[in-house]
Amino acid sequence: MSCSLLEFCRLQELTTVRDFLFLSQKSESAEEKTQTAENELSWDSSDWEASWDSGQNKEDEATSATTVEEETTGKRAPWLQDCVVSLSPCSDLLVVAREQKAVFLSAKWCTDDSGREEMTLAVSWTGTLSSDEGECVSSSVCIPLASQKRSSTGRPDWTCVVVGFTSGHVRFYTESGVLLLAQLLHEDPVLRLKCRTYEIPRHPGVTEQQEELSILYPAALVTIDGFSLFQSLRACRNQVARATAAGSDVIQPPPLAYKKWALQDMDTIVDHSSVGIMTLCVFDQMKNASILGGFNASVKGSPPAMSQYVTVGGGPYTGFYYAVEGSSQPLLSHVALAVASKLTSALFSAASGWLGWNRHKNEEEAVQKQNPKVEPATPLGIRFGLPDSRRHGESVCLSPCNTLAGVTDDFGRVTLMDLARGIAIRMWKGYRDAQLGWLQVPEERGDRDSSPSASLPRRHALFLVIYAPRRGILEVWGMQQGPRVGAFTVGKHCRLLYAGYRLMGVNSVTSKGWQLHTQQVCLLDTTTGALRTINIPFHLALSDKKSERAKDMHLTKRLTTILRSREVEPDILESEAKSVLLDIKHPAIKKQALESLLSNKNTPVSCLVNVISALNDTLKRQDPEEVDTALLQLCSSQLKLLQLYTNIQELHSGADREAFTENQDSLEGIEDELSRVGPALQRYADLTARPSVSFAQDSPDSPMPAQAFLSTLECTEDEGLRVTRGSEAQWNHLGNFMFWGCLFGKSPPHKVCNTLQQAGISPQQLLSLLLSVWLQREKEVLQKPEEAVRNLHTLLVVISDMKGAVEESWDLQSISPWWQQVRCTCIQSHNAAAALLAAFVTHHAAKASITSRGDSKFQSEWEAVSLELEQWVVCVNQLEDVLVLQTLLLMPPPQGAAGGAAAQCSIKTLLEGGTGGIADSVSKWVFRHNLAPERLKDILQKKEDQEADERSEQRAGEEKEKEEKTKEDADRTAELLVAVCQRFPHSLSPDLLFAHCCWEYVVQWNKDPEEDRYFWLALEHLKLVSSPHIQLGISAMMWSTFIVKRFSAAAFLMEKVGKAPKDRLFRRDVGMGDKAVTSFLGCCVQLLQILMESDSAVEEVPSPALSVEEAWCGAEGPASLAELALEQRGVHYPLVQHHCLLASLLHAGMTFSLKVKPLSLFDSKGKNAFFRDLTTIQLMPSGDMDPSLVSLRQEFLLRVLTAWVQAIEDPSSAAPGTKPPPAPSQGPTADWWPSLCLELGSLMQVNPDILRRHIVCELYNQGLDHRAEEVMLEVEDKDVLGSQLLVLTGQRLSYSLLHSQSQTQAAMELLARLPPTLCTWLKAMDPSELRCPLVALPQTSRLVGRLIEILPENHAQYSLALHLLEAVDALTTED
Repeated sequence: MSCSLLEFCRLQELTTVRDFLFLSQKSESAEEKTQTAENELSWDSSDWEASWDSGQNKEDEATSATTVEEETTGKRAPWLQDCVVSLSPCSDLLVVAREQKAVFLSAKWCTDDSGREEMTLAVSWTGTLSSDEGECVSSSVCIPLASQKRSSTGRPDWTCVVVGFTSGHVRFYTESGVLLLAQLLHEDPVLRLKCRTYEIPRHPGVTEQQEELSILYPAALVTIDGFSLFQSLRACRNQVARATAAGSDVIQPPPLAYKKWALQDMDTIVDHSSVGIMTLCVFDQMKNASILGGFNASVKGSPPAMSQYVTVGGGPYTGFYYAVEGSSQPLLSHVALAVASKLTSALFSAASGWLGWNRHKNEEEAVQKQNPKVEPATPLGIRFGLPDSRRHGESVCLSPCNTLAGVTDDFGRVTLMDLARGIAIRMWKGYRDAQLGWLQVPEERGDRDSSPSASLPRRHALFLVIYAPRRGILEVWGMQQGPRVGAFTVGKHCRLLYAGYRLMGVNSVTSKGWQLHTQQVCLLDTTTGALRTINIPFHLALSDKKSERAKDMHLTKRLTTILRSREVEPDILESEAKSVLLDIKHPAIKKQALESLLSNKNTPVSCLVNVISALNDTLKRQDPEEVDTALLQLCSSQLKLLQLYTNIQELHSGADREAFTENQDSLEGIEDELSRVGPALQRYADLTARPSVSFAQDSPDSPMPAQAFLSTLECTEDEGLRVTRGSEAQWNHLGNFMFWGCLFGKSPPHKVCNTLQQAGISPQQLLSLLLSVWLQREKEVLQKPEEAVRNLHTLLVVISDMKGAVEESWDLQSISPWWQQVRCTCIQSHNAAAALLAAFVTHHAAKASITSRGDSKFQSEWEAVSLELEQWVVCVNQLEDVLVLQTLLLMPPPQGAAGGAAAQCSIKTLLEGGTGGIADSVSKWVFRHNLAPERLKDILQKKEDQEADERSEQRAGEEKEKEEKTKEDADRTAELLVAVCQRFPHSLSPDLLFAHCCWEYVVQWNKDPEEDRYFWLALEHLKLVSSPHIQLGISAMMWSTFIVKRFSAAAFLMEKVGKAPKDRLFRRDVGMGDKAVTSFLGCCVQLLQILMESDSAVEEVPSPALSVEEAWCGAEGPASLAELALEQRGVHYPLVQHHCLLASLLHAGMTFSLKVKPLSLFDSKGKNAFFRDLTTIQLMPSGDMDPSLVSLRQEFLLRVLTAWVQAIEDPSSAAPGTKPPPAPSQGPTADWWPSLCLELGSLMQVNPDILRRHIVCELYNQGLDHRAEEVMLEVEDKDVLGSQLLVLTGQRLSYSLLHSQSQTQAAMELLARLPPTLCTWLKAMDPSELRCPLVALPQTSRLVGRLIEILPENHAQYSLALHLLEAVDALTTED
């Protein structure tokens, strides 16, 4: 209840505002540094690629340049002090202007990290306001205009921004920066703009003030009538809106009515205030007449109304001007509508008729450039002033009641002026560069209603707010001679924003019932952007000696101080609290002090009881009519609650223990159930008993303080108690306090329940508290389940026997609400074991209760017994299923797996998850455990991997122990998974589980596309789905949901670049790196192949029938994945094959880093068919393809084969005696690339024999003669192949004879013996084309032998081949 600063808004993008307004200074400093910083800070997308490639040095330079600039800007004087700042009184628009530029910040609501809604001011418009050369912004105000709709409750319709310029122009803008109208009323610079709006008169005799906008010039003052301005602004805004919407009827706006005064007899004027219309009393009228007119002056019968103006400056320091109403006729100004250049021609034509611009274009421009006529000002002499030749005023701030004003000067003084008398009544010193504001605080309604003067108008307190930037403090002073009631240290870089007006367009009729949402004073912190308002209680304006409330507040503060100190003795605390509470007079403050005492954690229970008892006795001794009923009820209810708290504590800590003499036979059914589910409970307990970290104060064993107990219970009107449902932690804490001792056998359950029943707590709330503590303390319950179950049964029976528990009128043929409450709690619980035990106990108790009721009924009603019990049978079965499933989900993942938090499941979550919810939970578990698809298949088929067992037996030492432990965990995991599958034979059928696992992996891959392993595992799971219908649906859904968007992006990017793009380009367009894209494209090929295979097999196999377990038929939720898959439409096989062809080309291009434009390998029909829905029938390419396209395709496939040959290794080059490594299934060295190219060639109309001949030549070129001989058998055109291989053989022989570094004499002699034709031909060969010229001579001899075999004898080069054979044989013989 003291002064406070409350943050209600925060400015966003403060750096953006500064950079825009001070752009010229920023650019000058940037030119001295380097041009790179500007490029980096501009984030120009066109230079993105170039700046990336230029290296890291550029980024470092840009970062350092930016840092230096930020530091220099931050170390300068506060930049906002150099700007013109104005805030709307509704706090929804802030204008910051400097020189020609301005930034508009509008209010918007956003959610912070804690989920709380908060208001922020974000940049909504930036631009240049000035239109004349050399003019700058000198002043601005934001005027909210009231809505004319009847449904309005006080919020503004829109806000007009009025800006004054050094050229004398005054321009009016909308919130979005649209110029509405411009006025030139005087040709001197505008010094200050101020506004006055309608205020509801607080007293009948107060003169109703008119709205106006006042404009101060160095020697003139213009006041524009508020009603005229309001109508003109609305008309201009409507006209601009219509013109923007393509033109409409032209409306002539009403002219502005204004008065213009030439202020005389004052040297300099820097600020002003328009006080408003005032009427002098008769004495003041006669006094003024005698002073001005002398002894013989005549006095009018009625005192005239005058407008009062106060100015500050120099010579005199403060001037008072009075303009008699009627002495000057209002001037009418022609409203010039501003037509911004950015509006369309429709807007220009619509506005031209309104403005009378109906002449030619040149004439219009001439009229625009001419300044409008400036009316002369009416002279107005100063009535009187406060002369002080050395003092110069800086600002004047008018109070809301128009009777006082605060004036600042260059001596660091703040002077309080009485405007009615024209004198200074108070002065503060030491406030240089001070900023002023006023706060008018109404009296609280509660205080006023209880006072004797309740029928009189509400009182208002006036406070002056002074911000001293030199000292960095904000002070609040009571008026007129009041003390300082508040002071805050706020920093030296703030701005105090005080509007002094509210909404324009309000009058005495429209304001009825309105609540004007305006802030009077706001403090803007320019360093953090926080906007804070000042909250001042009304009672601070009252005198401490005469105000009982002020005394009561002082006592409350004293009690608060005592409660905060932790070193106070309990006796002293009790005596001080008792004296304070008894001394406070005001009932509301006494209640507030009592609540603070009750909420203090350090206050002992005995102290609370004694203090409240003393207060209660005092209230009862007073006159009943003077006692506050609410306070008396609070005292009695808190005493009752404290007594209950003490009784429960005594029962828990007392030595009296109740003997448990329960009937053992009554628990026989529960014991049988416990022995049946014992192994499952033990497995669950082992997994939940793992150590975890928790805070001591959050422990359920921590004692419950009395304050927490009091906050969770409240008394009802029928003298009962009701537990207030707060947070889950508070509810569980209360349940622990009441029942945990009984459940653990430390407290007598019958006495505890009787105490709670006598206190008036309903059985339903007691049952809810009991179940909450039972479910929360699951770990402790599972340590001694038999004892805990027995105690729970005792408590449940006692609570069920209470009055109001089981309804007497309950029909046995319906479900009991009492037992249904327990079922609902068990169904919603995530603690499966505790819920199952509670279901066993409640089922047993309900069965006993129904049996006892049925014995007293007729025999014909025995059928009703099974209805309630059938519900319990279903619930118990479901809970057993959930227990087994939750045990599996709690299994910790192995090291190196994806990990993550274990999923929690309950009956409710499984039912709400639909028929696929169970498989979805298990699939998430499979992902967390990184269970291989083949391993999952073996577990589902109840098989074990024998090879893994054999390898584990060969291990020794620590590795063997570790392997055995891993195998043991794997066996345990398999056992649990098999158990779950046996409980859910339909929901976890292999096809459904593989489908959900596939979907889970592809979802995880979509979250992190760099993990290409997830996509590959998804496909492996998909291959294991036996039903082609489900496989087809899942594949189609995967393609359309996750794949096609990234696939098309990769294709378009490679088409644009013309080669394998760089890593950063892939990350920008596809969202993953180049290596991940290569793997992704390979997986796309596999997915499309699965899609084609399943589509082909759909017709041969009937669609599978989906079923659910009987206990889980009530599942209500989204359709399962299998249902969605079966609902998918069939795909168009040629279109899928078309996409598979493109995916293969993309994969090959990325794998071997080839230059290719993949989409250019297809005609227009083929391009248009790409990336369409696979279920639609598209126009596909048919007939013979264009030979140029076929040539491009052939060239690409040949380059793929060449790259593959270069990537593979010669197995014969491996070390002798070592087994060559197996060929990889993926990557550039995989063996399936040639067959893929041949398959693609057949689809792309490329001759496969050309591809085979190319493979043979490339393999020989690489020196892989054995592989070449295998492929050579499939070549059809042997003649062409022989000619190609003949050249290759000649290159080998030429290298051996002519280009080898180790030429022997035998080789030289052989060369001399060769025929001249052969010798010339060998010299023409270029061995540099061979990638492997050093080949063993036997291999070359074998190659020549093959040549002789495949070349016909009539071939033109057959004789050359024979000569080559002779030469090779000769070389071999020489070696």
